[in-house]
Amino acid sequence: METQPGYDELAEQYELAFPDPFQTPLERHAVAAFADMVLDSPGDGQVLDIGCGTGHVTAELASRGLRVVGIDPSHAMLNVAQRSHPDVPFRPGDADLSGSPELTNQQVPLQGVLARFSLIHIDPHLLVGVLDSWAKPMPAGGVVLLAFQTNDNDGQPVAPFDHAVAPAWRWHPDEMSKRLAQTRFHEAWRTMSQPDSLHRFPECHLAAVRRP
Repeated sequence: METQPGYDELAEQYELAFPDPFQTPLERHAVAAFADMVLDSPGDGQVLDIGCGTGHVTAELASRGLRVVGIDPSHAMLNVAQRSHPDVPFRPGDADLSGSPELTNQQVPLQGVLARFSLIHIDPHLLVGVLDSWAKPMPAGGVVLLAFQTNDNDGQPVAPFDHAVAPAWRWHPDEMSKRLAQTRFHEAWRTMSQPDSLHRFPECHLAAVRRP
């Protein structure tokens, strides 16, 4: 499991800067739509919020009736999350689930994965392996929602950018959809938002469903 010393150092400041789960109504509605898709999907499994940070969105999913666990490599972030939401389970871990059998127990199927602005820190060469680690324990009909800064240059589908905490990459939505398709996820919908006073880059929320 990789650690995130940058996020460890900034956990308390991060909580002060982002006390609410969402910065925009679009973010709130995208996560609500994801929750509804999971609740409407066949089976009754577990949802993982990967890169959950201080846990506010994890708690929002729990309030909507999902069986959710927040996952993050930063222990300081998890400490803040557990302090703020003592009734919600949080676990240390990273995006690649292949080394976390306790999180992919077939007795509790993996019904959904939320990854908001966390896969941006995954080396692009490793992304398909990470997505495949989600697909393998997830039954058909399971749901994924990704949020990420986008790159609208068709000639450069993946582009590094100067993230304040850790190395990061922006993804063209079509390229992200292509990587999902390689691991048996079919895109269901996407939303796009433009830069504003709070966001340097366009951002995308992209939902996909696990194919049989």
